[in-house]
Amino acid sequence: DYLASMSMNFGYVVAVERLMGQKVPERAEHIRVILAELQRIASHLLWLGTFGLDLGNFTIFIYCFREREMILDLFEAVSGQRLNYSFYRIGGVAFDFPDGWLDNCRAFLEWFKPRIPEYDALVTDNILFQKRLQGVGVLDAKRVVDWGLSGPMLRASGISWDLRRNDPYSIYDRFDFAVPVFDTCDVWARFLVRRQEMLESVKIIEQALDQLPAGEITAKMPKTIKPPAGQVYARTESPRGELGFYLVSDGSPKPYRYKVRSPAFCNLSALPEMMKGYLVADAVAILGSVDIVLGEIDR
Repeated sequence: DYLASMSMNFGYVVAVERLMGQKVPERAEHIRVILAELQRIASHLLWLGTFGLDLGNFTIFIYCFREREMILDLFEAVSGQRLNYSFYRIGGVAFDFPDGWLDNCRAFLEWFKPRIPEYDALVTDNILFQKRLQGVGVLDAKRVVDWGLSGPMLRASGISWDLRRNDPYSIYDRFDFAVPVFDTCDVWARFLVRRQEMLESVKIIEQALDQLPAGEITAKMPKTIKPPAGQVYARTESPRGELGFYLVSDGSPKPYRYKVRSPAFCNLSALPEMMKGYLVADAVAILGSVDIVLGEIDR
């Protein structure tokens, strides 16, 4: 998923570290969470902007990309990249925050929180937008589970399941945040889940910034990583749902087997089920509500 590569990095290193029994320094854990939640906001902003554009609302596209660019500036400052970061490392992270970064991050959060009401004025409270989404692409809780959907697709069908809370990894169990859940099971609910998740990510980032300890950003690691022979499945909550890595090690530096469970691939599989009985014009909204990234779907 090249639109949420911080999240992809996070999921992989969690899997390898779990296989190795590797501890991660506290400061590195906080840095990981801060960047992962910024990535969640950036991903949802890109989704909302392009989703609105698909439905004929050009203004929301401009607004969302304005804020997303600010997040990419923060990513560039800490990693040197704006898209594919390769920032997380087995045992920690590549770099510490540069001077002034924390202040810039807090400034962004203060700027961003009042922007949600602006988005609401453009789309949430827009009767035409509501009519395009409400009662469209309905997929009830049973079918969502049967199809193996996750993330906002799952929570928009009334199922309160978020790996950050239900199966915590890293240090997510230390933070106070809500899991947005809506039960109308339609495109409208998927929109509302992602809208609310951005605000919850802000809460997590603020707590992580307040708790950020001093210390090392990476554990002492050998130059060549050789996990012990064994297998592991580790899952994390990416912006699109459950991102799982299944690794089998034979004790060498290269994985014996490596399988990725990408959320968009699973979520897209239910598209024909969501399309049944609706107008051709609804197809744009239904497909858009899935929030796919072809980089993690192509096989």
